[in-house]
Amino acid sequence: MKNFLTALAISVLMVSCSKKETTATPAKTDSTKIVDSINAARTKINDSIKSKNHFKDFSGTHKFTHNSIKGSGTVEFKKIDGEADHYNVTGDIKSGKDYLHMNGFMAVVSEKHMNFTGNISESISENDNGKPYIRKGTKTFMSKDGGKTYRLQDMVNGSGFVEYIDIHF
Repeated sequence: MKNFLTALAISVLMVSCSKKETTATPAKTDSTKIVDSINAARTKINDSIKSKNHFKDFSGTHKFTHNSIKGSGTVEFKKIDGEADHYNVTGDIKSGKDYLHMNGFMAVVSEKHMNFTGNISESISENDNGKPYIRKGTKTFMSKDGGKTYRLQDMVNGSGFVEYIDIHF
């Protein structure tokens, strides 16, 4: 029995160790070309996502109000090409000697929030006899009515009074 198992093991080894027919391997593809094509496809997808708004399109001219200035003005949102939810913003309200001017960049960050980066300058005759006050940097506008009106959250002016600066859509 021992001889039988030994003979069987040797025959299995001989069959399994026999030289097999070789097959031709396909020509190798340049890995750089594959990586470049993957990167091109990813870039195309990323660019399409980056340029589409995730929120409502605010492009156009809208009503702009200040609670201490009679009447209203306008603010214009110009979409920045290739950027989702980003706008260049300029706006003015004037009534007599009172004015408010807004110039900068607006990024819509949620259904209820917009971040404005730039300058908001104003002169209100009731406040320090019209002494100019400038807000610089990034300020948040927030909506509590489903996006119909966005109010500046930096509400205290240079004279210490609360004021309401609203953009109406």
